[in-house]
Parts: sequence; structure tokens; C-alpha cells
Amino acid sequence: MTQTRTRLERGRSALGPALALVHTGRAPTRAVLTAELGVTRATAGAVAAELEALGLIQVDSRPLGAAGAQGRPSHRLSIAPHGPVALAAQVHADGFRAALVGLGGQTVATAPGCMTVPADPAHVIDAVVEAGARLLRETGRRCVGAGLAVPSAVAEPEGTALNPLHVAWPAGAPVRELFSRSLAAAGIRGDDGGPVTGFAGNDVNLAALAEHRHGAGGGAQHLLCVATGHRGVGGALVLDGRLHTGSAGLALEVGHLTVNPEGPPCHCGSRGCLDIEADPLAFLTAAGREPGPEVSLLQQARDLLREEYATAPSVRAATEQLIDRLGLGLAGLVNILNPDRIILGGLHRELLEADPERLRAVVAERSLWGRSGGVPILPCTLDHNSLVGAAELAWQPVLDDPLAALSAV
Repeated sequence: MTQTRTRLERGRSALGPALALVHTGRAPTRAVLTAELGVTRATAGAVAAELEALGLIQVDSRPLGAAGAQGRPSHRLSIAPHGPVALAAQVHADGFRAALVGLGGQTVATAPGCMTVPADPAHVIDAVVEAGARLLRETGRRCVGAGLAVPSAVAEPEGTALNPLHVAWPAGAPVRELFSRSLAAAGIRGDDGGPVTGFAGNDVNLAALAEHRHGAGGGAQHLLCVATGHRGVGGALVLDGRLHTGSAGLALEVGHLTVNPEGPPCHCGSRGCLDIEADPLAFLTAAGREPGPEVSLLQQARDLLREEYATAPSVRAATEQLIDRLGLGLAGLVNILNPDRIILGGLHRELLEADPERLRAVVAERSLWGRSGGVPILPCTLDHNSLVGAAELAWQPVLDDPLAALSAV
């Protein structure tokens, strides 16, 4: 009896780690799960069966061995196709988007919404939550929680947006409280009838978390992510699988590194910050193009780069200018942080793809570690990675303790 109880307790403690392995694609079979957890085959089988009973994963009952493989073929593990989801929401300078995201970072449904983001954050948060609520009604999926990505540092533990410069919200807007209140008002509930938990975080932090678990950052121990979205530049650092957010959630405000001391004034009071030297508006301005109202600044910058880089000297010159500014900022970060991988998102991804050698050369020339072999610089690979990262916030309690989290859903 004691031995049985010990095995059961060991299996329960392994539920979270096992789910995390399947969630991140590191345990595609039960044999790999057994090896990664360091448990017996019987315990791994019991753990997989429990996760399947919770509706989280699917265990293939008809395993297929590889051609020529020796021994018994292993059961394949995958995400349950109709399992629960997290409601993910993102607000940016040009509007918002809502999505339902399952385990494995799989986007189940999206509801893009475009609106001019008003100075009242409650208005746009209500709109994006209602869009998410419609998706839940249409799909009939269980909701484990909700995450919100915003273009601002989010102070912890208060959950306030300290510097939402590009959406004209007041500094210190209580975004997590507003989000939770809106979720409750929209009638989004868990299985027990209670309100789901709402989380909020900085959009680039969440993009980095998503890329580390499901994209270009997989396997990195010290991952630096730098990205420009619709306006401004943000950065994030993932250390040993966890976001490094500093003592109050405000770390890695890389947009306010000075890369051009004689540059234009920045919103923060300094001059020539990366935030205004290497974002979509900076690119359009450097190329001599007047932004239009038809589509977002990010889309206008992307289209210009893709369509005219090879033929328009002004576009090529603007590209080189932004690459040099970005490279200068990255080199400083490499000297301070010594990451083992850098990933670039938003317009920066397109700049890297346009002239990868120029960017890598600038970083190598300006950084100590770059000269000794260089740091891999890669493009982000996930579509809507901030949304996927927002969902990761909501999934984290389930990954930590599936039984406890789902009993409260």
C-alpha cells in the first residue's frame, strides 16, 4: 500500500513537468517522456493517462514504430485536439486582436479588430474581451484563463501600465484590474462557474516567452529578444526558461538606449533613442515617405521594404541606417547581457532578412563577445507571438499544477 501511494504521489508531482514537455514539443512519445522525467515506464504511462483524462493531451493507442526500429514502439503524445483554451488579447497602437490559444501554442481561432485606441484603456479592453467572448461562444471551448499583451512595461505586483506612450493611455493605467473586470462583465467563466483569472504583460516580453517555448528561441539558455511592433522598440530576456522582468517587472526597456546622441527628441526626454530611431515610423521617414492612414505603420514599412528595397536608393539607404542604429543597440546589449541567442521581431525581422551580413557585422564590430565568434541572430518565427505569449501567462498555472488549476476552472 505504501509503495502504491508513493508511486501515485510521484506521478501527481510529475503531471506539471510532463505537461510542459508535451506543451513545448520536447516529449513527442511516451518513451521520451519517461526518459525526460526520469521515472519508470509505468509511472510515465500513468501520468500520460491522467493528462489525457483531464482533456489536455492525446495518447495514440496505436503506436507506430519507425522502420527498422528495435523493441516495442512507443505511444505518441500530442495536444488534445478539442481541449481547453486560453483567451489571448493584444492591444497596440493601431488597434487590437483577440484569439483562443490551446496548449502547444496552437491558435484555435482569431478575431481581429481594428479601432483607434482611445485614451480610456477600459474602452479598448472591453472591446477586445467581447471579441474573445464571441470566439468562446462560437467554439464552445473551455477557458482556463486569459492573458493581455500591452505596449508598455507592466509594473508588478500592481499590474499597471507605466509607460503606454504609443496608445495615449495615462501612465499607471490599471490594465490587469480593468482586464479582470471586463472578463467578469463579459460572463467568461470556468467550469466551476467562477470568473477566470486575467493576466497582463508587456507585448515584447510575451513575444519572447512564446518564441522560447514554441519558436526561434527554443533551447536557448540566455535568449535576448528585440522587436519593433506598430510603434517603438522593446526588448526581453529569457533566462533558463523564465522571463527576466527585474524587481518590479520593468527590466529590458531597450527602446530607451541612446544610439544617436544628435538624434531627435524621444518621448522619454532623451534624444536619439532606439525607440524612435529604429521603428516603422523612423523607417518611413528615413525613406522620405509620408505615412498614410489606410493600414498600420508596421504594414506600410514592411510593404515598402519588401517591394522597393532592391530598386529604390532611398529605401536601401533607410534600411542601412536602421540596421546600423539597431546593430549599435544590440552590440551594447550583447556586452552587458552576453546572450547565447538573439531573435528579432516585427520590422527588425525584415531588416535582418534584407541584409543579414550588415547587421551581424555591426554587432560583431561593436561587441566584445561578437569578435570572439558572434552571437546567433535569428528572425522570430511565430505569427502573432505576443498573442501566443499572452496565452502562456494564462496557461502557466495549468503547467505548474494541472490538477489544482483545472479543478478551479
